[in-house]
Amino acid sequence: MGGRTVSEDPIIAVLCGGPSAEREVSLVSGSAIAKALEAHHRVFCYEMEDRTLPNALDAERMVIFPAMHGTFGEDGELQTLLEGLGFSYAGSGPQASELCMHKIDSKAVVAESGFAISPDLTFWHDDPPDARSLLDEVGDQLVLKPVDQGSSVGLHMVRGPADLEAALAKLTPGKWMAEAFIQGRELTVGILDGEAMGVVEIVPEGGVYDYQRKYTPGATEYRYPAELPWGITARCRRAAERAFSACGCRDFARVDFILPPDNQPVFLEINTIPGLTPTSLLPKSASCVGLDFSELARRMVAPAIARMVNS
Repeated sequence: MGGRTVSEDPIIAVLCGGPSAEREVSLVSGSAIAKALEAHHRVFCYEMEDRTLPNALDAERMVIFPAMHGTFGEDGELQTLLEGLGFSYAGSGPQASELCMHKIDSKAVVAESGFAISPDLTFWHDDPPDARSLLDEVGDQLVLKPVDQGSSVGLHMVRGPADLEAALAKLTPGKWMAEAFIQGRELTVGILDGEAMGVVEIVPEGGVYDYQRKYTPGATEYRYPAELPWGITARCRRAAERAFSACGCRDFARVDFILPPDNQPVFLEINTIPGLTPTSLLPKSASCVGLDFSELARRMVAPAIARMVNS
């Protein structure tokens, strides 16, 4: 198949901001990735306010890097829009993006790949289950979080009936999930071109990796590479690669999981557009395999450039 008539080194258009609850994080990610890509390409960074693409975008001259977290950016809606307009873009396609944004659906798919998952229960904010019956079904310690949000938005750690009653009273509109709390080490693995990079361990103050601890420098300790026996590291990396493949992801992603005392990883979620802020996890994972942020950025966008040139 012959390639279309485009520059072999097209302009990279970084999209950030948008309408989601993760807008501020997206702005920082977009600025960081744009600056890193400038070492390799001509780059424009566009701050989006809503679901309308900038008029300056040109599918014949530009490859899109969507540094858009959460609703619209990460749920397949933006990807569907870009494909309909003929753009080549970095990251997973519409179906994989939508699947991975929905934590319950992605858990079911990943479980089929052999990755262990934790018990859970879903419900709508305006029809929550009885607190006691929920604790009986899921366990006295559980994690309450929205089904389709990232960056730990809305996450509640619950220990017992009083905690649960208080958390249920604060639910924002939408679908929620109660997930059994699994005691263990919180780990994440970056995936690049289908291959796992380094395993990162997350050790937050107070034991809860919520929104504040995620984005406050110094509030969380990161160990990368995680101090694990070689065989356990290899097991975690293989599990992450299987999850990435099972969900149909492409280019890059980050797989989060818990490692219990039995050393069998328990899947939490896949982030198809992981954070790229100074405190983010994907660059830490990449550093474990010798990639600095500039080279990571180049490799994240390279497949999209190849798709554009060869389409």
